[in-house]
Amino acid sequence: MEFDAFDAGIELGGLRKREDIRLLVCYLLKTIDKPIEKEQLNKALLENGLANYFEINQAVSELLANGSIDMVIYNDEECYRILQDGKEIAENLETSLPKTVRERAVNSAIKLMTLKEVERENEIKIEKAEDGYNVTFHLKSGNAELMKLTLLVGDSMQVESVRKNYLEDPIKVYSSIITALTV
Repeated sequence: MEFDAFDAGIELGGLRKREDIRLLVCYLLKTIDKPIEKEQLNKALLENGLANYFEINQAVSELLANGSIDMVIYNDEECYRILQDGKEIAENLETSLPKTVRERAVNSAIKLMTLKEVERENEIKIEKAEDGYNVTFHLKSGNAELMKLTLLVGDSMQVESVRKNYLEDPIKVYSSIITALTV
């Protein structure tokens, strides 16, 4: 089998043919069925070692040029979405991609999109304090603010750590506090 794509950063089982990378982009967009940011698309394929960064961007450029996908503004971000030609490509050829590749790409994209949505719904304010940083978390449900929690952390590395961990599951943090205060 002849490979025609750069394979730097590709893990075992990753895609080394340009046609397969274009197909995976179409499959991913069809399966998710909503616009996805360029960064999220790249990350979903890169973090799993499924395709090379340059090959992903080349595939997207070709798919835009041939009318399989287009770019739209969604939640104030430039995003890609699948068009009818891309859907047909994905439906006809999706089984030519390994199931594990398809699953890893879709699961990663869903996780990234969910995290972005959680970030939009949960405000986090970071303020420099005399002895570190004040990190304030706002958990909302619609217009109601369920929780406002401010933590003092020592440095910027801790800021990023608590921010990341909070965003992974804000409801878990909220539930743990409620449980600790009511039991």
